[in-house]
Amino acid sequence: MSDVTRILDAIQQGDPQASEQLLPLVYDELRRLAAQKMAAENPGQTLQATALVHEAYLRLVDANGVQNWNNRGHFFASAAEAMRRILIENVRRKQNIKAGGRLQRIDLEEVDIAASAPPENLLDLDSALSRLEQEVGQMAQNVPFWALMLRQAD
Repeated sequence: MSDVTRILDAIQQGDPQASEQLLPLVYDELRRLAAQKMAAENPGQTLQATALVHEAYLRLVDANGVQNWNNRGHFFASAAEAMRRILIENVRRKQNIKAGGRLQRIDLEEVDIAASAPPENLLDLDSALSRLEQEVGQMAQNVPFWALMLRQAD
């Protein structure tokens, strides 16, 4: 029986110190597994292999959950499955509308910046902002400057 299998059995028996002994034994192999998973991901992935290993490990040795691994191979198969689920959750979270999932990232170097407005438009804008601030007070500070500039350009 390998050390990993022996420690996995101790974890199943409820030994609280066994999970602390397990990580040093399996970390390098989990790191390689995470690197393989990350290599298959699309470019732009913000999750790093180290974070993936730590998140998967925490899920695997959760003290409140029931762990039941038959052997070392079963543990690593469970780790691979946990990593896959974490990566899927990460993609779903990024696609969420609140996270800007339907927006497309554009480099600032690729954006054409509009020419500056003539000085008389800026004076008109300042005057309009001053009147707005007199009418609605602090709420005028919530009006984005660029929105007002677009309106002035029309």
